[in-house]
Amino acid sequence: MPLATPDVRRHNLGLVLGRVLEGAGEARADIAAATGLSRGSVTSLVAELIDAGLVEESDVVAPAGMGRPRTTLVPAASAPCVLVALLDADHATAVAATLAGDELARVSLRHGRPMGDPDAIVRVLAEAVDAVAARMDAVARRIADVCVVVWAPVGGSPVRVLADTDLDWGEVDLLGLLRERSAAVAAFEGADRAVRLLTDAKVAALAEHGAIGGGALLYLKADSGIGGAVVLPGVEESGTRVLAAALGHLPVVPDGERCACGQHGCLVTVAGPDVLLSRSGLGPLAAEEGLTVALEEFVSRVRAGAEPCASVWREAAREIARTLQIVALTVAPDVIVLGGFVAALAEDVDAVFRTIQPRIAQAPVLPVAPVLGSSLGADAALRGAQRAARTRLLADPLAI
Repeated sequence: MPLATPDVRRHNLGLVLGRVLEGAGEARADIAAATGLSRGSVTSLVAELIDAGLVEESDVVAPAGMGRPRTTLVPAASAPCVLVALLDADHATAVAATLAGDELARVSLRHGRPMGDPDAIVRVLAEAVDAVAARMDAVARRIADVCVVVWAPVGGSPVRVLADTDLDWGEVDLLGLLRERSAAVAAFEGADRAVRLLTDAKVAALAEHGAIGGGALLYLKADSGIGGAVVLPGVEESGTRVLAAALGHLPVVPDGERCACGQHGCLVTVAGPDVLLSRSGLGPLAAEEGLTVALEEFVSRVRAGAEPCASVWREAAREIARTLQIVALTVAPDVIVLGGFVAALAEDVDAVFRTIQPRIAQAPVLPVAPVLGSSLGADAALRGAQRAARTRLLADPLAI
């Protein structure tokens, strides 16, 4: 079904704005050549984006040879921004960024992990969100999109956290609590805009997919628990499919330890961060300084070959590799990316993964995907949420 004229206009505005965000410094003629739009159309679209305060003209560039000087285009210095809040097992973090992904402000506060007390944690999250929003107000920068990312599954209508074993939560209306505690969130929703609640694995996988340049991606992350996602590429970004994958709850050990999910032998029971820290004697450090500090120490000791961390990790690496093998034989990824603390130990998992491939006459039956550590680090979910927000906003730029 062909798009109606207003829909075509919105699509083309998003196309041009996206091009400016990705390749700041391009001239109108460059955008026309890259998008296939006529120069006249690009000129008209750019004029609308300038009037909307999203784009501005920059330097006049003289061509190397003969010809007229070219005026380049860049995102407007005062264009609206996006705000992403991330709640993990240790911290509440809020980040404001431009539509191009450049960071404008960040506040990260440790919440102390009060188990079973969502209101106490939301108070800290609200403090971080309001502090960043105040910084944007101080420079007259409007917030166009707000989302909250959690290390937990979300769902329902209205959307809520379904359960968070890291914080000992059951079902929690996180956005409802945040609305009560955060003046910035209440004001944003009061302007008829919706705050989104997202699970971190899916948006982190989206960011990792962009970082590796496409293809089918299998993503596993381990930070407090173990999660993951599968990214199946489409023709364009809007067609990319991101499928949540509860990798931590794949039962990989027959008749193994009972998991909190009710199954036996889940990956998280033999390779989850809390399990590894406990077996390595680093549980007290995690309780005192937080999971992030304790896992950094764990990785450092593994790399140094210090026991018992090295032995504990070797066993965990085998189980993680086995889990990846089960999923890889199903989805045939082009690449496997590990996030969280295991990113720093990806070579160990890759080595085990390659030894357990099915073979006929000594040759692998299928292409073996490389297992790589994340290039985005702890900010993968933040980057993915920013990218998702930008995609939403580019669908109708004049409504930003």
